[in-house]
Amino acid sequence: MHEIRLAFLAAAGAAHSVVKLEEVGERWDEPSALTDMTVGALTAHLARAVTSVPECLDAHVPETEEPRSAAAYFLPVDADLASPINTRIRHASSGLAREGHPVVLAAMDHAQELLRVRLSEEPEDRLVHVKARDEVLTLDDYLKTRIIELATHTDDLCVSLGRPTPTLPGVDVAIATLIDIAALRHGELAVLRALARRERDPDQVLRVI
Repeated sequence: MHEIRLAFLAAAGAAHSVVKLEEVGERWDEPSALTDMTVGALTAHLARAVTSVPECLDAHVPETEEPRSAAAYFLPVDADLASPINTRIRHASSGLAREGHPVVLAAMDHAQELLRVRLSEEPEDRLVHVKARDEVLTLDDYLKTRIIELATHTDDLCVSLGRPTPTLPGVDVAIATLIDIAALRHGELAVLRALARRERDPDQVLRVI
């Protein structure tokens, strides 16, 4: 199986080990470490990083001249909580959280079981359609975006629970893709300065989401 697909499955497994904790269900309606999101909403959003993949694989892929890259997919997403994308994410996550911890966990379990088989069967050039954004990506580029979500929000959930964050499989993929986003948004020189010359990085260009 392709390296990115293995990294995704490992990242999903690490996230699942936190999502299944009884403490998550017990603190479901409490505030999380993220502004305006409960523990339940954060968990539901984290689970969507897994459950969205079978949906995209099953969706009809419209014709496209060139699929978007993982970095381009994330380009409209930023740290502005009032942005339409972030507002929509919080609203959708809150709606999913109302179904409760057992339902969210069961959906994540089911998706993981499907993907352990299906990701090994899909060709390298497989395209997927992300209906929520009406965008086409290669499967592996879409999985890079899911690895970012899994790594970032597994950490968020652990912080929300006051637990140490476990080793995050695929974090190297997440970091590389986040740097690609920064370079696409600000240019390579700005990223170089952010990494090596912080005094020349007044805009904190590595803070991309």
